[in-house]
Amino acid sequence: MRVNKILSEVSLVIADLSVSIDGEIQSCPTLCAVVPGQGSELDRLIPLNTPDGRPIFMNYDNAIRPLNA
Repeated sequence: MRVNKILSEVSLVIADLSVSIDGEIQSCPTLCAVVPGQGSELDRLIPLNTPDGRPIFMNYDNAIRPLNA
């Protein structure tokens, strides 16, 4: 394994997220990455685990919503 790049501008946070499971809204603490926007782009919050705690790869397509919208 080798390091390609270190993303020093990304912050790790634990966010209390809500999710609808079987028609019920449940909330849980979730490890997330906050990626700052560049230029006119808004910050992105990207979850790093599923609602049941399984880890997932950081994927920009999984961004929930802009933090500063």
